Amino acid sequence: MKNLWLILTKYNAFFLFIIFFGLAFYLAVQNNTFQRASVVNSSNHLVGAAYEKINAWKSYLHLSEENALLAEENAALREQLQHYTMPDTVVQGVVNDTVRDVQYQYIVAKVTNNSIHQQNNYITLDKGRRHGIEKGMGVISSSGIVGIVLHVSEHFATVQSLLHSETRISAALEDSQAFGSLVWGDSYDARFGTLKDIPNHVKVRNGELVYTSGFSLFPPGILAGKVIESGITGGDSFLDIKIELSTQFHNLQQVYVVKDVLAKEKATLESQNDDNG
Repeated sequence: MKNLWLILTKYNAFFLFIIFFGLAFYLAVQNNTFQRASVVNSSNHLVGAAYEKINAWKSYLHLSEENALLAEENAALREQLQHYTMPDTVVQGVVNDTVRDVQYQYIVAKVTNNSIHQQNNYITLDKGRRHGIEKGMGVISSSGIVGIVLHVSEHFATVQSLLHSETRISAALEDSQAFGSLVWGDSYDARFGTLKDIPNHVKVRNGELVYTSGFSLFPPGILAGKVIESGITGGDSFLDIKIELSTQFHNLQQVYVVKDVLAKEKATLESQNDDNG
């Protein structure tokens, strides 16, 4: 208490100035319209700026929730898009209504572990059997192909990445629709892959886009990458085409697991074919 009193007596002139200044300011504002309007406008500006900063921080804190909602919305939009890309057909008077009969469904998952520098790379997802994920399902991102589900537990799944020596995905060239097998190849660079088994008479241009063909686990038309080198000979009759992959594996965060609801029916039917060997 004694120290407080010493401070007040030592700086009494300063404190008196603050008091009288505040009183004078209050009287000036209260008794003059122009000054009062100026103070109100200034205070509104300061308060508005403060609220803007607070809302920006709130938005940042809820960014992960917003991303999850956007991913769910994108999955729903991918399913709805099939209604417009797959026309209704009529067989013996029966209408195949694609609005009710959608072949592909999408399960949103978050990447919890990812490797890109090994010879065989894997990805771990935070969704598993209880969420409808099964072994053998394709996995994509918003920008391209990711891999194939390898193992599934109740709450998690591991994915054999496209960056794996044994991953092969059917993909086709944009212009000619010639299809082959998209593999990682032997570059061990997460940015590139190789499209193999393209007949050497097919004209390929640099910059040509490569999409999934629809002959494998993935829906047709999923972007895989673009051609950056097309003059590589892979054998007597085939080309090996170097592809710049569209998926950015180094910052992969959210993916979509593709559920083909007709896959089992197709596999059962094809198993009845004669052995070609």
